[in-house]
Amino acid sequence: MLEARDLAVGYGSRIVSSGINLTLARSEVLCLLGPNGAGKTTLFKTLLGLIPPKAGEVRLAGRPIEALSRTEMARTIAYVPQAQVMEFAYSVLDLVLMGRTAHLGPFAAPRAVDRDRARAALAGLGILDLADADANRISGGQRQLVLVARALAQDAPFLVMDEPTASLDLANRLLVLDRVRRLREQNFGIVLSTHDPDQAHEVANRVAMIAGGRLAAYGSPEEALTGERLSAVYGVAVTIERTPSGRAVVVPFDQQGEGSGNEAAFHL
Repeated sequence: MLEARDLAVGYGSRIVSSGINLTLARSEVLCLLGPNGAGKTTLFKTLLGLIPPKAGEVRLAGRPIEALSRTEMARTIAYVPQAQVMEFAYSVLDLVLMGRTAHLGPFAAPRAVDRDRARAALAGLGILDLADADANRISGGQRQLVLVARALAQDAPFLVMDEPTASLDLANRLLVLDRVRRLREQNFGIVLSTHDPDQAHEVANRVAMIAGGRLAAYGSPEEALTGERLSAVYGVAVTIERTPSGRAVVVPFDQQGEGSGNEAAFHL
């Protein structure tokens, strides 16, 4: 289990957010939402042990992360950044092989078992055919899945994903969200940040919303993502509506203070 206990996060003498209590077990997706500048990235860096907490603690598999070596951390929790063009023209397979670093000694070259594990991670995401492709010459959605494969190659049970659908078109966004659901079914625990409450309704077991320097909401998507709370946090009048298929979507209020009456999601 990944736990944050009365956690305060920040830089230097500045506390960005405090009083954060979260838990994440395997086979769960926790969606992290909040306005720009609320502290989502700072929280991620604290959960990953990249910056120390200002108060409270982070525990991983029952142990304070300060007690874990960097190798133990890398074998327990993996980070998936937003997809971007790389500075160097790595092949997809070489990029995924970087996830095996935690299982290699200093200056050691990847072994056959590491290449097999990297290929298995690509195969599990349905993109093994991209193994020899230039990682800068594939689609944004495919590149995001490659970064997920790199994390999977670490053989870590927990994944921290920083806005994995940011800047993706509709097809690639749906592709990535589908893979998140499948990873949950495969017993991974996933912390996922997003600016889109509708995605939380689609993939999350629980939602944490950070705003105003505190944890503004924590619970199931139905409990945490109310129209009233979203309106207060984001400063725009919205409500939650159900489509005929049963999906919950966020829609704007009209001037009379009523829902829009259509099925279009209002992405914050």
